[in-house]
Amino acid sequence: MNTVDPLATPSGAALTPRQLKMLMGGLMTGMLLAALDQTIVGTALPTIVGVLGGLNHYSWVVTAYLLASTASTPLYGKISDLYGRRPVFLFAIVTFLIGSLLAGLAQDMTQLIVTRGIQGVGAGGLMTLAFTIISDVVSPRERARYQGVFGAVFGLSSVAGPLIGGYFAEHNWRWIFFINLPLGILAIVVCYHVMRLIPFQRRPHSIDWLGAAVLVAGVSSILLALSWGGNEHPWGSPVIVGLFGAGAALAALFIWQERRVAEPILPLYLFRNRTFTLANIAGFVFGLVMFGSIIFIPLYLQIVKGASPTRSGMLMLPMMAGIIITSLLAGRAMSRIGRYKWFPVAGSVVLVTGLLLFSRLEVSSSMGVAFVYMVIVGVGMGLCMQALILGVQNSVESRDLGAATSSATFFRSMGGSFGVAILGAVLAAELGRSIGTRLTAALAQVPPELAAQFDASDFSINEPARVLELPAPIREAVQFAFVDSLQTVFTVTGLLAVIAFVVTLLMPDEVLRGPSLVKESPDEAAADMEAQSQTML
Repeated sequence: MNTVDPLATPSGAALTPRQLKMLMGGLMTGMLLAALDQTIVGTALPTIVGVLGGLNHYSWVVTAYLLASTASTPLYGKISDLYGRRPVFLFAIVTFLIGSLLAGLAQDMTQLIVTRGIQGVGAGGLMTLAFTIISDVVSPRERARYQGVFGAVFGLSSVAGPLIGGYFAEHNWRWIFFINLPLGILAIVVCYHVMRLIPFQRRPHSIDWLGAAVLVAGVSSILLALSWGGNEHPWGSPVIVGLFGAGAALAALFIWQERRVAEPILPLYLFRNRTFTLANIAGFVFGLVMFGSIIFIPLYLQIVKGASPTRSGMLMLPMMAGIIITSLLAGRAMSRIGRYKWFPVAGSVVLVTGLLLFSRLEVSSSMGVAFVYMVIVGVGMGLCMQALILGVQNSVESRDLGAATSSATFFRSMGGSFGVAILGAVLAAELGRSIGTRLTAALAQVPPELAAQFDASDFSINEPARVLELPAPIREAVQFAFVDSLQTVFTVTGLLAVIAFVVTLLMPDEVLRGPSLVKESPDEAAADMEAQSQTML
């Protein structure tokens, strides 16, 4: 067995391949926990509400986490640039675990909402710092393969969340939160020891607390408008219009503040960088398309195919396989080739294809056809997700690495929030139009006493179990109306994904740069140098 000497950094630190693997394990665990908790609660919410009550606060369990994690994301990047990665990452994971423990112990809905917000504050750091920390220890070229693994973890969590949530909903919902504790403690132990070896040069600094407060308030206003619009309040109501107006005003104030301070939370000069700007625009569009559309596939499986929440999660495995396998292969390929641009370009083409194929789904479509479409969408996601973050990191100086990485995560999260709201509104509008005509004919086919019991105003596709209990003619009318509406949603997402294709096509075709802090064997180093020279030629 060959022993590999550590590579000394300028500060005297060292990372061996074994230490890097340990670090990766800790970071992946933290990222997995944060990503899982975005989706794991959804399938268990009806059970939780049944135990704790508070149906009128139902949506806040998800919204509180989304608000806190998205609004805090940009802050972690800048603060870690100033104070170092290790203390900030440990703060994030400890905060997340405290929130998880308290959420599992919650005795009413108010307590659960508050503790979900605490979870979200920690999750905002776990998501962005995982990418930032790995960028400190390996060069962009080698980083591609490691971020491919992160992409696989993210894909796993996106699909496994509803599956695990459904399982615990049927047994003990509190373990949705308690399961985070042993995994999080393991991540703390590993990262505490390994991250001491990562070099950090402290420099004079100041925190733009006013900018931070304005940013959090502005993001919260926009996210609240997106969450409440069409649900708690009509889109044109004074509350929603006021929240959007406040968000726009605060965004303008944030830009003014960032232009005048010495240590901005989000340095505006980064947007002069073409790669940084285009990659973030593409990330926003991908977030809108991916997160805004993927949430409707489990609804299709439950409403049309009659799958339980747990089984619908298992039926999403083809998409998860597509994301995981492609993320891993794309990461290795980017490391070998030394470039990244054409991966999101190809991924956007595949994603457009998969989404437009989904727009052809019918009530009678077989599960085999749906599985093929899922794999295609998963492959598209796997090609896109990590390449854009890698492009952002590759285009900035090391002093801005945290702020740049957090911006990429932030814009993707905001895109997802916009996608859920916009596409949800499209689905609701189309469903309202389609279901009216179909229900009239369906109600005429059932006995008058059954027709009288059906109250269309009390009907919701967010309760698939109730849809399946409807009399056959009414159930079929609802299923056909839902599929008609879903076809429109996927057509819209497919067309939006074309924007991502155009934006990624305009990105510069840059070479991945920089040395690695992990010592390679002589053979690996020689092979890497030969590949670099061929790429440059």
